[in-house]
Amino acid sequence: MAWALNLPLADEVIESGLVQDFDASLSGIGQELGAGAYSMSDVLALPIFKQEESSLPPDNENKILPFQYVLCAATSPAVKLHDETLTYLNQGQSYEIRMLDNRKLGELPEINGKLVKSIFRVVFHDRRLQYTEHQQLEGWRWNRPGDRILDIDIPMSVGIIDPRANPNQLNTVEFLWDPAKRTSVFIQVHCISTEFTMRKHGGDKGVPFRVQIDTFKENGNGEYTEHLHSASCQIKVFKPKGADRKQKTDREKMEKRMPHEKEKYQPSYETTILTECSPWPEITYVNNSPSPGFNSSHSSFSLGEGNGSPNHQPEPPPPVTDNLLPTTTPQEAQQWLHRNRFSTFTRLFTNFSGADLLKLTRDDVIQICGPADGIRLFNALKGRMVRPRLTIYVCQESLQLREQQQQQQQQQQQKHEDGDSNVYHAIYLEELTAVELTEKIAQLFSISPCQISQIYKQGPTGIHVLISDEMIQNFQEEACFILDTMKAETNDSYHIILK
Repeated sequence: MAWALNLPLADEVIESGLVQDFDASLSGIGQELGAGAYSMSDVLALPIFKQEESSLPPDNENKILPFQYVLCAATSPAVKLHDETLTYLNQGQSYEIRMLDNRKLGELPEINGKLVKSIFRVVFHDRRLQYTEHQQLEGWRWNRPGDRILDIDIPMSVGIIDPRANPNQLNTVEFLWDPAKRTSVFIQVHCISTEFTMRKHGGDKGVPFRVQIDTFKENGNGEYTEHLHSASCQIKVFKPKGADRKQKTDREKMEKRMPHEKEKYQPSYETTILTECSPWPEITYVNNSPSPGFNSSHSSFSLGEGNGSPNHQPEPPPPVTDNLLPTTTPQEAQQWLHRNRFSTFTRLFTNFSGADLLKLTRDDVIQICGPADGIRLFNALKGRMVRPRLTIYVCQESLQLREQQQQQQQQQQQKHEDGDSNVYHAIYLEELTAVELTEKIAQLFSISPCQISQIYKQGPTGIHVLISDEMIQNFQEEACFILDTMKAETNDSYHIILK
């Protein structure tokens, strides 16, 4: 049965009037709350929202943002409206970051007249790469020995105090600064985005990075551990001039789009404002002992205090003690790839055992991994050693250096016992310097390099010629020398004579 409501004429008129009044009241809402007058704060202030106010997140305008960091590099025009900005940088080029005091009157009075510490990091934007960041950075260190990922251009920077770089953290630098004074730090990023891709694509195929700045104030113990503010921005790093070309390409692409399509993209800004973010989780870094200061942009690696060469030995331990065996299981093969800096290829070789990997030919590996990494992986699979630049053989003629503290009679007896043995030892040289030769001889006889005062080579008519770098560079390959020792006149060290 269908129901129908039949109203009298008078009731129909009344209903029609109510509908018109309701429509009129609705039409006024859009006029009163225009874009310029609308404020979410005013709406939340209404009594009906008071009881829920405590559960709402704080308004961004009311949050304390004591500092603002501005990277003086243009943002890309090819970024959609609601996406994070993207900034292109050139490898090794100096870019200014302005450190601005953004405090309101009366905020954080405890840092007035005091210094704060800021820690700069270049980290991965991609979460998948963040999980393997340690392996990625270690691989970069092996491929670029002596280089840093992040540096401060100190001559161009203004207002920074005590800049430091930990040699174990290639992507981190830190310094102190006074918020009341003008401060600008110029940074240089030396890695490029394509160095961390599985295949060495060019241009924008590289992975994005993040520049993050964490700022701390001093606590009661004089340590900069109390967090104040963190901000970051997304970047991509190109080979020199590559960022300029990419920016130009993006701009030209946007100019060709239809007007309604351009509205979906952000405009390109001349500078990049770093947005607030969570502090970097490894805050314990700020509690470490003081790290080495800057002497130059690439001076974080220095000689130790007479304890050996700073460089890798000619026969590095990993290839010797960590050879891949045919009996290696797929799980152990995955671990071997991680240990030997092939983390990016673990997914490709998920089910490969040691025997499977060892059966691959050189062309197979190059086709899978590309020329550079393919050759490196093939050499690691075959356990190939890197030949030293120079090999010499030495034999001791007189006093045993390791027994130099014993009595003269015991030394003479040892000399007699070893005199006819003529046992030679190989010394492998990479840097071809007198310092390296000193360290290798000291290492051979288990003594400190400080105990060797000078090294001479016996010349014509028995003269003693001081060993120099140039002389070592002119040594013949596999030359043989007899080592003689002579006590120094001024201290307990010895002179070494190569005969």
